[in-house]
Amino acid sequence: MASSDSRFTSQNKTTQERLSTNTVGLVALSDFRKRRAEVLEQQEREAREAIVTGTPVDTPDRSRTGTPDEGSDSNPRKKKKKQKKAGKFGGAKLSFGGDEAAGEDETGEEGPNTDKENGKKKLKFKANSSISVVPRPVTKAALRREAAEREALRREFLARQEAVKLTEIAIPFVFYDGTDIPGGIVRVKKGDFVWVFLDKSRKVGADLGVGEKANARREWARVGVDDLMMVRGNIIIPHHYDFIFFIMNKAVGPTGKLLFDYLAEVPNPAPSNGAENKPSESSDQSSYQPIKSTRNQQDVHDLEGASDDPTFTKVVDRRWYERNKHIYPASVWQEFDPEKDYQKEVRRDLGGNTFFYS
Repeated sequence: MASSDSRFTSQNKTTQERLSTNTVGLVALSDFRKRRAEVLEQQEREAREAIVTGTPVDTPDRSRTGTPDEGSDSNPRKKKKKQKKAGKFGGAKLSFGGDEAAGEDETGEEGPNTDKENGKKKLKFKANSSISVVPRPVTKAALRREAAEREALRREFLARQEAVKLTEIAIPFVFYDGTDIPGGIVRVKKGDFVWVFLDKSRKVGADLGVGEKANARREWARVGVDDLMMVRGNIIIPHHYDFIFFIMNKAVGPTGKLLFDYLAEVPNPAPSNGAENKPSESSDQSSYQPIKSTRNQQDVHDLEGASDDPTFTKVVDRRWYERNKHIYPASVWQEFDPEKDYQKEVRRDLGGNTFFYS
C-alpha cells in the first residue's frame, strides 16, 4: 500500500510541503526561520546535484506555481488536435448537399492552406458555362450610357413626329345638305386640328357662293366653325381631334376603311434644283436678300390624298343635321368614339332593325 502511494506522490516536494512535515504544532518564530533556512539549503543542494548528474528537477519558482488550467493551454499543437477531435466527433448535422458537401467538410481544414499555397481563390459558386450571353455588370457608367441612348432615341422620335406633323396633305370634300354640292380641295397639315379644315372649307364655300340664297356669301360669312361638321364616311369627326391621331392609330370606320388613309412617315423629298434659289456668283452680294425669297409651295393636286373620293368627306351645317338626323343617311351617322370597335359593330336603324347590308 505504501509503494502504491509513493507512485502517485510527487518526488520533488515544495518548500511549503517540507516545512509542514518538519514542523509539528506551534513553534517559535526563530525555530521556524531556522527550519525554513535548512529546507532552502537542502533544495539548493539537491538542485546542484541534479545539475551535475543531469536529471531534471523542479525549481522553487516553478514549484510555487499552481496547477495549470486545461482551458488555458498555451501549446498550439495540443489546441489544434483538440479542435480536430471536436470537429471529427461532433454531432450529426442536417445537410442537403449530399456526398459532395460531406467531402468538402472533411477536406475543409486543408483547403484554405492549399489554396493559398497554389495562389488560387476557391469560389463557392461557379459560372454557368451553358449560358451563351453573360450579363454585363450594371455600373454607374453603364446606367448613364443607357440613359443617354434613351434620351437620344426620344429626341429622334420627337423630331420625326414633328416632321410628320408639318407634312401637308390634301382633303377633297363636298358640301352636303341632302345632296352633294362640289366643294373643292383643302390643303392642311397632318398636325392640324379638324376645326382648321372646317374653317378653310367655310372660306371655300364663301368664295364659291354655295347655297340657294342670293346672298350666299354673306350667309357663309356669318357661319362659324362650331356650326359646321366634318363627316368622314358615316363617322362625325369632333373638332378637337388632329389628323395625326387618326393617321398614327390607323382608325378604321364601320365599312372597314381607314378614316384617314395617309402615310405616318415623312415622304421622301423630291429632288429640287438648287440653282434656282442660289444667287449667281457674279451678282452683287448686297442685292441678295434671303428673307424676301418666297417659298415654292407644292401644287395642291400633287399632295397626298388629292385623288381621293370627295364624297367620302362631307361638310355639313349642324343646324341642317339637327333638323334631318332622323332621315337617312344622317340617321346612321355617329360621333367618333376611340374606345369603340366599328368593325364588330352591328349597324341598326333608329327602330333597332339591323341593316341587311351591314
